[in-house]
Amino acid sequence: MSERLIAIDWGTSNFRAFLVDRASGECLDSHRSDAGLRSLSSEEFPHYCEAQVGGWREGDRVPVYLSGMVGSARGWCEAPQLNVPASAAELAAGLMAAPGLSNAWIVPGLKVIRDDHVDVMRGEEVQAFGALALREVTSGLCCLPGTHSKWVHLEGERLTDFTTVMTGELFHAVRFHTLPGEPARERAAFDEVGFRQGLHAATHPDGPLHAIFEARSRHLYAGLSAEAVGGFISGVLIGSEVLSQRKRWQDTSVTLIGSTSLNSLYRMALEWAGGSVVEISSDDATLAGLCALAKRHEER
Repeated sequence: MSERLIAIDWGTSNFRAFLVDRASGECLDSHRSDAGLRSLSSEEFPHYCEAQVGGWREGDRVPVYLSGMVGSARGWCEAPQLNVPASAAELAAGLMAAPGLSNAWIVPGLKVIRDDHVDVMRGEEVQAFGALALREVTSGLCCLPGTHSKWVHLEGERLTDFTTVMTGELFHAVRFHTLPGEPARERAAFDEVGFRQGLHAATHPDGPLHAIFEARSRHLYAGLSAEAVGGFISGVLIGSEVLSQRKRWQDTSVTLIGSTSLNSLYRMALEWAGGSVVEISSDDATLAGLCALAKRHEER
């Protein structure tokens, strides 16, 4: 068995690969690109992957473990999602061999199918298990901010439930494709004053659909500057998301798993709403999660 493994998080718009020391979990090298699912056909996946990480593989001695949308019907090949509740051991048992590349394995992802709730995830389950392993706990609530944010509940080493919230995608749509977002389109800098105003607006009794429009009316008549409009819209949407999950987090800390920039916004929103937060980077969570899956897979 190689003393190293390759961990890959491959999503719709990004490719992240890490060469990892098994014993320590240390990242020895990494590679990132914008070659997400949208830019490749299914036949190109094994060739692209080998081109990016072949220099680390020692032939095919170093195994490759892949998580994310790479395992969807739109990706390399479809790895059927498991029902929750599910453990990391069950995820490891469900790993699928990646067609066209030897000693490469795709994580299956998870799904919720109930009368009152239907949901899916690919990749976030690995990060949630990894983050709690880094915290040395077996139960907790994780928030994974992003295009489609995930709120994930784990109990006794099993992922028991999760909810997807389309906050990031809605922010992009409102900012770039609606009248309220018009002043923000050419302004990329984050405005904290606008963000905090948006958080307050998220509590409006008429709900977030009205609060978003206040980006327009406040810009016209209440002193919301063009520079602050983007922050305001972000505050409304993230604030609404956080408030919608209050029953999940009000009696526990939230493990935030994401980039530094997104984690800081969600920390601000959660602390504003009365929550408490522990932050874990998405890279660290991915490495810890995939290393744990690899260990379980190779022990079988």
